[in-house]
Amino acid sequence: MPSPFGSSQGHEKKIGHRRVDASGETTYKKTTSSALKGAIQLGIGYTVGNLSSKPERDVLMQDFYVVESIFFPSEGSNLTPAHHFPDFRFKTYAPVAFRYFRELFGIRPDDYLYSLCNEPLIELSNPGASGSIFYVTRDDEFIIKTVLHKEAEFLQKLLPGYYMNLNQNPRTLLPKFFGLYCVQCGGKNIRVVVMNNILPRSVRMHLKFDLKGSTYKRRASKKEREKSKPTFKDLDFLSDIPEGLTLDQDTYGALVKTLQRDCLVLESFKIMDYSLLLGVHNKTQAERERQSQGSPIKGGDEKRPAGQRSLYSSAMESIQGGSTCRDTLEQDDTMGGIPAMGAKGERLLLFIGIIDILQSYRLIKKLEHSWKSLIHDGDTVSVHRPSFYAERFYKFCSTVVFKKSCCEFVHRSQFVVFPLVLIKGTRALPLPYSLKHLDGTTVVICVLGSSLRKLTSPLLLLFLHQVKS
Repeated sequence: MPSPFGSSQGHEKKIGHRRVDASGETTYKKTTSSALKGAIQLGIGYTVGNLSSKPERDVLMQDFYVVESIFFPSEGSNLTPAHHFPDFRFKTYAPVAFRYFRELFGIRPDDYLYSLCNEPLIELSNPGASGSIFYVTRDDEFIIKTVLHKEAEFLQKLLPGYYMNLNQNPRTLLPKFFGLYCVQCGGKNIRVVVMNNILPRSVRMHLKFDLKGSTYKRRASKKEREKSKPTFKDLDFLSDIPEGLTLDQDTYGALVKTLQRDCLVLESFKIMDYSLLLGVHNKTQAERERQSQGSPIKGGDEKRPAGQRSLYSSAMESIQGGSTCRDTLEQDDTMGGIPAMGAKGERLLLFIGIIDILQSYRLIKKLEHSWKSLIHDGDTVSVHRPSFYAERFYKFCSTVVFKKSCCEFVHRSQFVVFPLVLIKGTRALPLPYSLKHLDGTTVVICVLGSSLRKLTSPLLLLFLHQVKS
């Protein structure tokens, strides 16, 4: 078993409470990952199953402070099954309140149990520098993350306001919390939170960013860049994607409105140091790679398996909702991502969400900002007062990361983009204009710039040519 301090074993990697020994086994507070996964699944299976037998009712203020506890001896009891893990106690925080949150996002108890308890949880191999352990369910729906005591405590205090905000604005990029639990084992408390999974494993992320709107030390380290799936930061985004990511007008409007509202909520709770997690799937590159490998290009990329990536897990649903999704955007085609265009016309899918919100602007953060701002420009450091942090974060996301297209574009995998310059004097066409070819393919014309009826200079058109399946 790893040393409590980690330094006595040369081959052991230690970050916070998470340790990985020479054999690759992960432990958290001296509890093996396999035992922790088993305890989580047994505990959730019992508590959710027990709660589903109770009648539904309105959430009361005292529900946010309820803590239920059940002991799981390895030999079993009249309430719990026998198991091959060490004895543990399982605590469930605010079970009625979290049941309401799950219902709000359309998660039925049997679906929740099936996702979390039916198959073994998968430990993520690149969890980041927080010292937490991350598990993902096999159907890609949920993330389970270990949290510190102060973070779990802060989430408990946040719940009444979180409840009020979700009632008013269910469309949010804030983390969707579905459960808060604690495994007591070997005299240690291991607290875990169940959240929505922002980045599905079934979709290849060609790029991944953690963005705060800060420039101070916001570049991925050399060690991070050497990873197979590195997470880049703000300065990397500015150098690699200086033009930003272009969204159609409606999607951009919905996204920035959601971001603005979420930032106001975070500011009101004095939350800061959060990030925008951004995963970029390059559909154009993926199709080129498949073509070079001899695979046929189909209508879309990796199709999500039936029943996978429900709407409560999708980025598009978080900002728009099913009722406002455009007819040109099919769920299977976008896989729940937000369609976007790169600077070179690449068709992209964006998977986004705000993460790491369980940070309160307390004394330690105030002191951290004070000494950093003495050495560096105070406006560039990431630790800042909540109001300034929210304003800077929103401005960076809405003006640097995401850009509004000057025209509507169709984002379907069966279209290829062709540029054409329309010369002055050419006959104007009513828009949108479609030409039907004899072979059954279709050309759709969109204009970038002013109206075709007011031609005073060459204009760039987009020819979106439908490729036959």
